[in-house]
Amino acid sequence: MMQGGGGAVVVNSSSSSSKDGHAPARAPAPGRKLVVQPLLLSAVLATGFLLFVLGGGGAGSYRRVPALAVSDVLLAAPCAEEKEKEEDERWWARPPPRSAWHNMSDEELLWAASFEPRRRGPGPGPGRRPSGPGKVAFMFLTRGPLPLAPLWERFFNGTGGRDLFSVYVHTTPGYRLDFPPSSPFHRRQVPSKATRWGETSVVDAERRLLANALLDLSNERFVLLSESCIPLHPFLAVHTYLTRSRHSFVGAFDDLGPHGRGRYRAGLAPHVSVSQWRKGAQWFEMDRRIAVFVVADDRYYPRFQEVCRPPCYVDEHYLPTVLTIEASESIANRSITWVDWSRGGSHPAMFGADDVSEAFMERLAGKKEKERCMYNGQPAEVCSLFARKFAPSGLQPLLELSTRILGY
Repeated sequence: MMQGGGGAVVVNSSSSSSKDGHAPARAPAPGRKLVVQPLLLSAVLATGFLLFVLGGGGAGSYRRVPALAVSDVLLAAPCAEEKEKEEDERWWARPPPRSAWHNMSDEELLWAASFEPRRRGPGPGPGRRPSGPGKVAFMFLTRGPLPLAPLWERFFNGTGGRDLFSVYVHTTPGYRLDFPPSSPFHRRQVPSKATRWGETSVVDAERRLLANALLDLSNERFVLLSESCIPLHPFLAVHTYLTRSRHSFVGAFDDLGPHGRGRYRAGLAPHVSVSQWRKGAQWFEMDRRIAVFVVADDRYYPRFQEVCRPPCYVDEHYLPTVLTIEASESIANRSITWVDWSRGGSHPAMFGADDVSEAFMERLAGKKEKERCMYNGQPAEVCSLFARKFAPSGLQPLLELSTRILGY
């Protein structure tokens, strides 16, 4: 009779009186002694010859027989050190390459990025997230060129190195960025697909950027930017602000009007009710835990892809709604990217060379007018780290004012 318990099998035999349940040994029959010994000798010699030939000690034309694969369930469980070493050697835990380009499909990319390492080690070895200050991933969602790149290069050059940030650029397919090796944008373009304003393809691109950035285990914070964004403070101030925050910066508010709840689609039920429907800015910033949740989401996003069509805009409703449902205590419920909607219309104001004055930039940087917001549960006067939308014509005056007013 076999009894199962904890994976062990116990065999009870009432007919055997030997130790450990083995049957008692029998003495060989007297008449078979001379026959058995020659047979045994022949078997041993034959086995030795076979091993000699297959092991490579015979003719050189023979090759070693490959080891047969054994099912994992039949192998003893590895010790903790062996298991940890095996996890370290997984391909997705390798250090990030210098180039952001790869040949993975979207499905493969999202799958690889959805793995969240749980261990923190004393060093930056493969498979370990560093215990020191993490990097900020700056993710640019663009149509093509980066006209304000010289301003961003000046901003990044204030870090003293590239250990605190990484850059990812999503462009129109077929467009190729061309930056010298000295630029932080050099070889930082990711495989892209076409996007159209107001469609789900925009959020597809955002998730694609997040997934690429998650492959670098050193990235701890993730900020979405456009080609018309500028930084309002020096790099180290921005890095400190983000890495010390206990919240992700995603705006979410309940708009009861036609441009809010009026865009709700009944097909989102039962996962999302109209009372849970939220609206917010597209330009987000989030920590690694939230980013992993977004790229791995197979509960909400497929429903948004299917039923949210203009005038239901996925980029304005998906993250605010889903994060309000799943992680309301983890979001600051505000954006860190300043925009001007005072001129009305479907898009915020665009600022060119004539708009970029000393007084205007001092106001954006909080030199003259202090902002009011909450940061880690305390009142704060620094609320916006970035601003948009700036036209290419504004680059030269921005470069002239950035050192004196913006601090980089």
